[in-house]
Amino acid sequence: MSIIYVLIPIAIIIVAIAIAIFFWAVKSNQFEDLDRQGYSILFDDDLPPEEKKLAEQRKEVQENQEKSQLARNVASKQNVDNAHNTHERH
Repeated sequence: MSIIYVLIPIAIIIVAIAIAIFFWAVKSNQFEDLDRQGYSILFDDDLPPEEKKLAEQRKEVQENQEKSQLARNVASKQNVDNAHNTHERH
């Protein structure tokens, strides 16, 4: 029962700290522009030139991988179709 005498003041101190941090955040305009960060991930304009070049290279590599995967899928489908047509003829 004596632990309550320790826990209640600790809880009050933690709540007071949380309220103080919240008011500090409001006062220092931490909640002013909530949309900008969400939109910033959509655009590469804010990247330094080196990172922009790396992003373009990654994009090219990804596009090449997608093209080669698509070509493999088309070739595989053609092979299946050819095998199916050959099987129907016999």
